[in-house]
Amino acid sequence: MSTGADLVVTQLQSMGLHNLGDINYNLTAPELYEHALSYEEGILSEHGALCVNSVPYTGRRANDKFVVEEDGSKEDVWWGKVNKPFSTEKFNTLKARVFAYLQGRDVYVQDLIAGADEKYSLPVRFIQEEAYHSLFVQNMFIKATDEQLENFVPGFTVVTVPGFKSIPEIDGTLSEVFIILSFEQKLILIGGTSYAGENKKVIFTVLNYLMPKLKVMSMHCSANIGKDGDTALFFGLSGTGKTTLSTDPERALIGDDEHGWSDDGVFNYEGGCYAKVINLNAEAEPIIFNLTRTFGTILENVDIDEDTRVIDLDSQLHTENTRASYTRENIPNIAPGNKGGHPKNVVFLTADAFGVMPPIAKLTPEQAMYHFLSGYTAKVAGTEAGVKEPSATFSTCFGAPFMVHHPSVYANLLRDKITQHGSQVWLVNTGWSGGPYGVGSRMKIKYTRAMLRAALNGELNNVEFVKDSFFNLSIPASCPDVPSEVLNPRNTWADTAAYDKQAAHLVNLFEENFAQFADSVAENVRNAMKK
Repeated sequence: MSTGADLVVTQLQSMGLHNLGDINYNLTAPELYEHALSYEEGILSEHGALCVNSVPYTGRRANDKFVVEEDGSKEDVWWGKVNKPFSTEKFNTLKARVFAYLQGRDVYVQDLIAGADEKYSLPVRFIQEEAYHSLFVQNMFIKATDEQLENFVPGFTVVTVPGFKSIPEIDGTLSEVFIILSFEQKLILIGGTSYAGENKKVIFTVLNYLMPKLKVMSMHCSANIGKDGDTALFFGLSGTGKTTLSTDPERALIGDDEHGWSDDGVFNYEGGCYAKVINLNAEAEPIIFNLTRTFGTILENVDIDEDTRVIDLDSQLHTENTRASYTRENIPNIAPGNKGGHPKNVVFLTADAFGVMPPIAKLTPEQAMYHFLSGYTAKVAGTEAGVKEPSATFSTCFGAPFMVHHPSVYANLLRDKITQHGSQVWLVNTGWSGGPYGVGSRMKIKYTRAMLRAALNGELNNVEFVKDSFFNLSIPASCPDVPSEVLNPRNTWADTAAYDKQAAHLVNLFEENFAQFADSVAENVRNAMKK
């Protein structure tokens, strides 16, 4: 036990955690490796990464997440499918069962910081039963200084117990898995799942509740800084390229997933990255590829040969959602202070599997609000008898599962920020070109990088833009290092009539989805897709 350890024991007892086994406080990465290996939580890869397996749960369990319905917060919460209510009585009963489960068990405690801007930072305590989860949160959040640890008082506490399975009939949960947030008690309970990502996303959810109350825009985005000091944001759902495109040798990384935008600029909520690594390519993504071969990195659900310890990044043996967790400090080109100025450019990423959206388009502020509230991408359904049909996914604010307030709260904050600071918003499609999934091909990453480079460097400021016929988007007629025919998606289809039909279909899907926001936005936002 180290700095602040005596205080920790007292604080744990005062919250009701008694008769614990060993309290492993703020262990270092090598110490956590030793614990994880000795308790057979994982094995070492040939290059020194810690390989762990969270099967059967290899992704977030959104349906098992609840928010406790409490007087102090219930008026602010966007109740529904995302934020399901849980009673205080049930929460307290489940908490007592979890705390009883921990009696006699060793725990790992990490005291960390969420939020790089000291004005808005949140001290967070993680109490966990698995060593690899302790290493995960140490990778993902910001290390507290010795001075902060001396008098550390957690603003929120997360208790993670994968070995404790809830009983729906007793606990009021929907399955053996539970993720439950109490804003009043400043306590989060996670159980029944070893998937490490739950630990980071619950704190993102908390910050999405707290930050807008302080007039800080809370964002599911990555961020980086150019050589001239210009900040760029990249919004997008999983698989659209947030981490890949923001991890750029020519730009310094602020963070890959979660940020706040205050009156002083942009700041990272985290101190590390949690990158998808399925089919990771050393040539296309050299920085992330090298980090999968680095001591301190956790490889979650990545296939590994238990004899040779060679990893297979192309394998989906356990899941398609393979992940690497690594500290920001191991990235070669990072922004100092984990912060940046006000964004000059904001990029909305989508992976359009219908193959009809342009690879890059310039948005007006009204269009930016429309597409932010829509949060569109497309996913490919499972294959059956060779049929592969894309399906539209709309996740408002590019992160619906983590939003606590009504989406209009975040959209209005975004509008105010981009208007006040003159930020240019771009829509970038990293999906399909020349046809839908199964007919066309995925947009080449070298073209996407070239378009982004041109947009961020101001090379598109003086080119001609043309309006497309379906989405009312402004498309550049030319872009350095990109064939002009690629820029207009209709020109890439062999059958333009088929393109028109597919584009009209997607427009209808947009309009059907946006109907839920019609009453909460201005008319010029409602009509942003119309000419």
